[in-house]
Amino acid sequence: MLIVEPELWLLFIDVKQVLELGILVHSVIIGVSLGASESPKTIKPLVAALTFHQLFEGMGLGGCISEARFKVKKTAIMAIFFSLTAPVGIAIGFGVSTVYSETSPTALIVEGIFNSAAAGILIYMALVDLLAADFMSTRMQDSPKLLIGANVFLLLGAGCMSLLAEWA
Repeated sequence: MLIVEPELWLLFIDVKQVLELGILVHSVIIGVSLGASESPKTIKPLVAALTFHQLFEGMGLGGCISEARFKVKKTAIMAIFFSLTAPVGIAIGFGVSTVYSETSPTALIVEGIFNSAAAGILIYMALVDLLAADFMSTRMQDSPKLLIGANVFLLLGAGCMSLLAEWA
């Protein structure tokens, strides 16, 4: 069995690519849920959630990718993958909708594993790589007013996303 030191795999994968991996898994799962849904009561909230997720994840990921200064080919590939994951998930959902039961134990376990993996990646990336870099910057640390404002808007954004999750 090959054992790789955690630092070694980072030589091959950039932090921004790990962020995109979490976003891609998350988008596919939401797409599958939307494609397999048959009730308008579930479709409407999922479309709203998918729209908001794709918009804000795209903006955040686009900013990270442009900040990383990848080569044009890698940037294009990342953008294409991001653009295709939700539609591919929806297509998979359409394809399995005849045999897929949202309440079956197997479906719940698979969805739970994928969601937890995506959530873990996204939480780690948000806290360790994105927020820590912003909140620990000298500009932020030198301005208490800016630091308080950033914390207030961070909590406001988290609250709005929680309301959206409760609604969806």
